Amino acid sequence: MLEVTAAGAAARAVAAHAATIAGDRVPSRIAAHDATLWGPEAESESAIRLGWTDLHTTTRAILPELEALRAGLSAEGIDRVVLAGMGGSSLAPEVITQTAGVPLVVLDSTDPDQVRTALSGDLARTVIVVSSKSGGTVETDSQRRVFEAAFTAAGLDATRHIVVVTDPGSPLEKASREAGYRAVFLADPNVGGRFSALSAFGIVPSALAGVDVGELLDEAAAVAEMLAEDAESNPAVVLGAALGGTSPLRDKLVIVDEGSGIVGLGDWAEQLIAESTGKNGTGLLPVVTRSPAGAPPELASSADDVLAVRLVAMADDPDDDADSAEAVAPGDEVTIAGPLGAQLLLWEYATAIAGRLLGINPFDQPDVESAKLAARGLLDATPEPEPAAFTDAGIEVRATPGLLDGVSTVDGALEALLGTLGERGYLAVMAYLDREANTDLASVRDSLAARTGRPVTFGWGPRFLHSTGQLHKGGAPIGVYLQITGEAAEDLDVPDRPFTFGRLIAAQAAGDATVLADHGRPVLRLHVTDPAALSRLAGLLGADGATA
Repeated sequence: MLEVTAAGAAARAVAAHAATIAGDRVPSRIAAHDATLWGPEAESESAIRLGWTDLHTTTRAILPELEALRAGLSAEGIDRVVLAGMGGSSLAPEVITQTAGVPLVVLDSTDPDQVRTALSGDLARTVIVVSSKSGGTVETDSQRRVFEAAFTAAGLDATRHIVVVTDPGSPLEKASREAGYRAVFLADPNVGGRFSALSAFGIVPSALAGVDVGELLDEAAAVAEMLAEDAESNPAVVLGAALGGTSPLRDKLVIVDEGSGIVGLGDWAEQLIAESTGKNGTGLLPVVTRSPAGAPPELASSADDVLAVRLVAMADDPDDDADSAEAVAPGDEVTIAGPLGAQLLLWEYATAIAGRLLGINPFDQPDVESAKLAARGLLDATPEPEPAAFTDAGIEVRATPGLLDGVSTVDGALEALLGTLGERGYLAVMAYLDREANTDLASVRDSLAARTGRPVTFGWGPRFLHSTGQLHKGGAPIGVYLQITGEAAEDLDVPDRPFTFGRLIAAQAAGDATVLADHGRPVLRLHVTDPAALSRLAGLLGADGATA
């Protein structure tokens, strides 16, 4: 089942709002697809975005076809699954497969080295799942092109190795059927990407990788009636009130996994919450932490804009739960436990409820497209790279105007950026690099949080553009941004396109920095030209195991 408890400021938020949420019948109206819940301006979008409440039932229709496809692939020795998808198309399958302990190659990057690594597996044993609502996502289209060309170059029938997940009637559906790809699965078009975990987007790649997705849907079905109940004790009401109802608003949600048994849930929730709430100058910033040596630095202080979100295991014995409560005194926090399928539905309901409390439309993403347009413009124009303000030991330094006045070193530039961090601000580290080869770099999050005394997020580009990227631009103007880019060992062409993967990721990084600057956000851009420079930068930032 599900357990959600609140303490401190979170408990006060529940006390202040739960009765009203239940009295206004918000949960049952969400389940009934009532598009009026978020106001007249949101009604047209909400009317076509509430199908997620039924996915635990409706998605079952594709399970027989999925089972037959997996059996057919297995009979042909095709047992390596690559997922080409961004944002909601990749985050849920990554959590589902990691939690189940089955392998899935998630390709959610345009970094040439990371794409080449995905291509380096045994192609004869590989099926690629291309997931995109429309097919127009430049990252996913580029990934499909390079894999199709690689299959053909290897003497394989590419159509037998490509499976597509898309919306009905999309350009991608039409093109895929004309191309004769092995299978095309159609998702519910009335579900937005970040709410699509239990749709074909989450289920198809997970099932092909070997997950018992029927059990996942069963877990969601077991709690669906409870989550739609108009009761103050409804876990979604408790969580939604705790997230969106604190006063003053605790808009930094520090997510800590304390043995939940679910791998990477925070990364999925990050997109769901940030992209759903980060608009109109407000929003909730999820801060995903992986602090093995204790609590993250953000929870060591009593900052009144921080709320701890603890992901824990279900208690087998009430006495065990009591002992845990005695061991860790509750602060301003909310604690969540439950199986993965149940939690996916829980967080979706809670986010929709929090959006109502915040007075925003949780189903649109008005600022996501701005960075995409900027990147496309740079690709089309092929401009000369912006000159660096200076270069320090293999690291080219660029920044928004005025930030680098009187600065001539990387460390000085970092100090200048951190000097703009306000008392309620946050630092976002955005690394446009191969996340498979540079996993240790993410450890700078904790060291920078300790250094600044403020919340710090770490995102891999370009995938974060489909999640926290919305909040960076549409949320409260309190963030400061550190962008890290680098040179690939070798560039990689995108077949039948006038650009390479290297040019694409460079344009995405530059476009995002431009849009942030246009919004008045301070941005420091550090471009490393070789592995030694990256190691030095990691050392300056405090990465575990890095050498300065």
